[in-house]
Amino acid sequence: MKLEEMKSNGHRSKRNRVGRGPGSGNGKTSGRGQKGQKSRSGGGVRLGFEGGQTTLARRLPKRGFTNFNRKEYAIVNVETLNKYDDGTVVNAALLLEDKVIKKELSGLKILGNGELTKKLTVQAAKFSASAKEAIEKAGGTAEVI
Repeated sequence: MKLEEMKSNGHRSKRNRVGRGPGSGNGKTSGRGQKGQKSRSGGGVRLGFEGGQTTLARRLPKRGFTNFNRKEYAIVNVETLNKYDDGTVVNAALLLEDKVIKKELSGLKILGNGELTKKLTVQAAKFSASAKEAIEKAGGTAEVI
């Protein structure tokens, strides 16, 4: 079936025109009921407004802060590096290319989860102590960039 071959089943809802007499079903007060804030023009209240009472957002105490200097590292475990051949130089660019990490962020950090069986040269911004130990135990080198 193509878009141009599709046919309408004839159903098109008519626009509801409020304030057009009693026969329309929405005449006189136009479906807004009697009196009150919601019946007036522009009578809808903004989000969070509580009729002049201090809003919930202002009643609750502030907590914490966001450190805008925070460094976020792309994290890779040692066991993930087993997919590379012996003697390979593994760095953020290679991992990004192979879609092991999604983005580089502030750098690359290698963690020591799992076991490394290949002799690799790993270049990263940070290494955990266990990761450095695992890389050197396998005969590779861990270079801090």
